[in-house]
Amino acid sequence: MATLDAKIPKGPLAEKWTNHKSHINLVSPANKRLIDVIVVGTGLAGASASATLAELGYNVKSFCFQDSPRRAHSIAAQGGINAAKNYQGDGDSTYRLFYDTIKGGDYRSREANVHRLAEVSTNIIDQCVAQGVPFARDYGGLLDNRSFGGVLVSRTFYAKGQTGQQLLLGAYSAMNRQIGRGKIKMYNRHEMMDLVVVDGKARGIITRNLVNGKIERHGAHAVVIASGGYGNVFFLSTNAMGSNVSAGWKIHKKGAHFANPCFTQIHPTCIPVSGDHQSKLTLMSESLRNDGRIWVPKKIEDVKAIREGQLKPTDIAEEDRDYYLERRYPAFGNLVPRDVASRAAKERCDAGFGVNKTGEAVYLDFAAAIIRYGKEQAHVKGLDENDASLVKKLGQEVVRSKYGNLFQMYDKIVDQNPYETPMMIYPAVHYTMGGVWVDYNLMTSIPGCYAIGEANFSDHGANRLGASALMQGLADGYFVLPYTIGDYLADDIRTGPINTDSPEFDAAENAVKSQIEAFITNKGKNSVDYYHKKLGKIMWNKCGMSRNEQGLREAMAEIKALREDFYKNVNVPGQANEFNEQLAKAGRVADFLELGELFAKDALERTESCGGHFREESQTPEGEAMRDDDNFTFVSAWEYKGEPADAVLRKEDLAYEEIEVKTRSYK
Repeated sequence: MATLDAKIPKGPLAEKWTNHKSHINLVSPANKRLIDVIVVGTGLAGASASATLAELGYNVKSFCFQDSPRRAHSIAAQGGINAAKNYQGDGDSTYRLFYDTIKGGDYRSREANVHRLAEVSTNIIDQCVAQGVPFARDYGGLLDNRSFGGVLVSRTFYAKGQTGQQLLLGAYSAMNRQIGRGKIKMYNRHEMMDLVVVDGKARGIITRNLVNGKIERHGAHAVVIASGGYGNVFFLSTNAMGSNVSAGWKIHKKGAHFANPCFTQIHPTCIPVSGDHQSKLTLMSESLRNDGRIWVPKKIEDVKAIREGQLKPTDIAEEDRDYYLERRYPAFGNLVPRDVASRAAKERCDAGFGVNKTGEAVYLDFAAAIIRYGKEQAHVKGLDENDASLVKKLGQEVVRSKYGNLFQMYDKIVDQNPYETPMMIYPAVHYTMGGVWVDYNLMTSIPGCYAIGEANFSDHGANRLGASALMQGLADGYFVLPYTIGDYLADDIRTGPINTDSPEFDAAENAVKSQIEAFITNKGKNSVDYYHKKLGKIMWNKCGMSRNEQGLREAMAEIKALREDFYKNVNVPGQANEFNEQLAKAGRVADFLELGELFAKDALERTESCGGHFREESQTPEGEAMRDDDNFTFVSAWEYKGEPADAVLRKEDLAYEEIEVKTRSYK
């Protein structure tokens, strides 16, 4: 079985990135003006990459399917961004961030990439502060930090519960400067339909103008995919409804390996599903677990009374509450990693202790934090600490200053005041650790084609620690890709403009038009959403929080049959040469129907449990994930061979120089 070359630099781990930057090829400022780069996606990774590449002098073409770059899904990120600055003086360091990330990913991430991520994390904060990002500050004016799951330090910088929005606006402003200078040509409402490969190199893309349906050709010396993750393969997820896998899947079908598709994160802190009417789920930031305590009633009769409306959660006495994360994982408590917290919630609900009518919810309670903060404020102000109403009022003011917009969002959606009653939460699909395989330079297995941010697989292993998505996206875009892409482009300074009249562009455009025509003329009986919802149910029931061999084999067969029915019976109304959201959605669901089968195939192949991938056949007597390091310490990178079931596995073996691989414990 072929093994992939990750092109990891030689030398000590802590010196790899510095030495690599010192020895890779460069492109002179005068020659950068001769080179075109396409960036697909304008989230944190894409926006930061576009702005930085343009600032360096490259000619950048940036594409997004939204009406503005600032509408990218990164804007929805809430809780914060990690960086190893140790502002709290609590023992943080580059090494500890590196170690926590490797451990949090259950020892299934590439060591060299993770160390580089930890190294550049501190630069990101300085960059964003210089851009004017309004990070929270403490009483002395210094940047404040809070904790996230899986760590014992405070390293997460935040702007209330809207950190992603503020960071994206910073990157967007940097993009706008380059758009104004003419160094970035921005293509809003354009969707990438295919990658064009000429003589083995990525040389451009085919796009569809989503407003008028026009198919366009765009050439470049390199193509960067920054299109986010594929969580919407489950239909219901915390992702924006437009988020999709298509850009990554198109390059996979042109030769880019797709890595670890089964490594998908279930976030423990989401508003529970309320019915079949929903098209997406809402995330409640992991930052809430800093102060919120998660519990269910100890007595099954209390659970039944709550479901029937005969008891309120505030009626349950403290001794009758099961703070199950604090009970099971005393060292980390409510701040265990997301995969651990999600499985623990599922275990309690499966045992019958779910607190809503569907039996799929647990409580996230701020009562103790409100009292704690209230007493502290009363003490500071010289007021009566025994005045319960005063303490409650003061405590709520502190909580409101830290999480106010999140509490308001919960109130608007659920119509319950979380200052007065515990929130209800349940796990939901969130982030995807799998993605396009890239080497150390972030290049895919197609020369000249790069993947950054959530679109690639590289930094999180089998589980992502909270507040690391924003860190990776900005690290790739601001501080990694702008260095490494020059090593490849140094050979292109005499190539000249890319000719889009070549046979390769003809073939790619014709293939795109052919698929569109097939959708428009199909005249089937079922809507696109009909198939997407069916796929989502298969994925959640058989590839969700727990998986087993029988379910995964059934999922592969069912998804293949669903895909065949989709092409026979899907109905796409409207025309190709107009604004047609159903047509755009049909192409995305077609790709999900292929990815879903590869997802199940990957999960079936990996018979161990690790991180977010939990195989029921591989667990400890206590129900914890049980890895198989002897047989699965590798990246599963799948090579396209037509049908997803025929994909060929290429392995990248994972070697650890600085980390001792051991059983992950948060107890």
